[in-house]
Amino acid sequence: MPNATDVRWFKQQFASKIDAAIRGTPLSVDLIAAIACQETGYIWQVTRKKALGLAQILELCVGDTLDSDRGRSAFPKTKADLVARQNGQAMFEIARRALEDMSQHIAGYRGAVGHPDKFCHGYGIFQYDLQFFLDDPDFFLGKRYADFDACLAKCLNELKRGLRKLGLENNQTLSDFQMAALGIVYNAGRFDPQRGLKQGHQDDGKYYGEAIFDFIRLSKTVAAPDDDSASMPEPEPGTSTLPPPTPISATGAFYEVDVRDQPLRLRREPAIDPDDPSANVITRLPDGLIARAVNDQVVNGFREVETSLAGAHYRGFASAQFLKPAPDVADVPIVTPAATPPDAGIIAVYLKNNDGTITRRFERAGAYSLNEASQPGRTGTTPDDLRRELAAIIEWLAADDPAHLRYAKHDGLTFCNIYAHDYCYLADVYLPRVWWTPGAIEALTRGEKIRPRYNATIEEARANDLFRWLRDFGPRFGWRQTGTASKLQLEVNQGAIGLIVARRKEDGPPGHIVVVVPETEENRAQRNDIGEVIAPLSSQAGSINFRYGLGRPGWWNSERFAESAMWLHG
Repeated sequence: MPNATDVRWFKQQFASKIDAAIRGTPLSVDLIAAIACQETGYIWQVTRKKALGLAQILELCVGDTLDSDRGRSAFPKTKADLVARQNGQAMFEIARRALEDMSQHIAGYRGAVGHPDKFCHGYGIFQYDLQFFLDDPDFFLGKRYADFDACLAKCLNELKRGLRKLGLENNQTLSDFQMAALGIVYNAGRFDPQRGLKQGHQDDGKYYGEAIFDFIRLSKTVAAPDDDSASMPEPEPGTSTLPPPTPISATGAFYEVDVRDQPLRLRREPAIDPDDPSANVITRLPDGLIARAVNDQVVNGFREVETSLAGAHYRGFASAQFLKPAPDVADVPIVTPAATPPDAGIIAVYLKNNDGTITRRFERAGAYSLNEASQPGRTGTTPDDLRRELAAIIEWLAADDPAHLRYAKHDGLTFCNIYAHDYCYLADVYLPRVWWTPGAIEALTRGEKIRPRYNATIEEARANDLFRWLRDFGPRFGWRQTGTASKLQLEVNQGAIGLIVARRKEDGPPGHIVVVVPETEENRAQRNDIGEVIAPLSSQAGSINFRYGLGRPGWWNSERFAESAMWLHG
């Protein structure tokens, strides 16, 4: 699979040509690079390292062999189908020679050469299919697939057709997800919103949509030749790089949230359902938060605003009576999480066993973190690696295993907080099991060294406490909020760590926290008709323990909870 070095070569060779060709469209060099990686990267990542000219490298970008009609409906299905057409024999000879030449460099095709009727039907670095031979024979017979400009023109024609299918032709830019959806259309001819990225050609259990999204993100970590830096940093081993928080695009007046005893509800529409006041709630905005008006209108007492909360971008309708004009404000602050956790002052804290005691899943939960010899971790360098490692953590924790007493409900107690801590701990992300007392925090801010002592300088962190901890301290430990379940699931599918946490209105009853986990072939998030995630794929301990499951859509907006949030950590 192509890596960052391969993408860098691609951009050095072709970025300037692509930039010129996509001007005036929402397409990007990163999308074109991703398609090239997915279609023929396995070829040119090998041939580019050999003593070959660029034209020869491009000419060798052929693939996908045929010699029967199994699974193919397009022309040609077989050699006989091809040679029966005008210039078909000449085309077969080119196609056969292309296979033989390419197989000298790509070992996986050498077996196909042993079958004399096999030939390639994909041509050029973006794989223009031989089905178009009937309408465009000169492209194939004249070997124009060895010309990058000719291949790029074919690719862009297909992508522009895809933009029209998706209704994105008038967009100025595309999100990473929209680019992946366009890639799916490029591959499969259509996009089903309810299937997310799990569509298109499937290879070794991975769908085209998933692969193209991985390559888009990979390309974003590689700077173009004339750029000073890449749009996303290259991730460290064991981490997933998150995109920067979404900026504010509204240009209206600034307002400050002005509430007294509860957060301000931000809604999808300017209305309240009398039967279910939380039905269209997007999130709850705290007192003092700065928002910017989308326009000057007030509809049904609601004003449409845009804001950012702990890194999460929100746009919706808020009751105008709780929005106070803020004429002296110049922008909406956007929180960016710290790249590394603090090593002085208010630092991470654990309750450690000093006597060699082992804390196991098979024992009732306490304040200590797990320290079994066999516990897995997260060290991968690719999204595929990270997804496999997170799946291994879920299986090892096995919250639904009756033998794992650490998570078993008893005496009315549940342990969602402990499961979330354990998952994050094994993934090398800090989420407290215990946290400093207010007095200890005061001392730490004065520069004093404080020893962790149970119920003296540290206390156990329950779900309601974790909500407050993430709000107050999360960004300095690398956490940031995200605004939608769709964004949350998308980043988690890349190997990031995701949480949904809700704080109860009263401190007595427990809040709830769940881990959002990467989708698998067997376990997927629930999406609505337009593709929005309404129930992320979760893993939890609680009143019901499960490795993979779906809660009720929007459970975090329940009237039981004072507020809720979705959090991400790379």
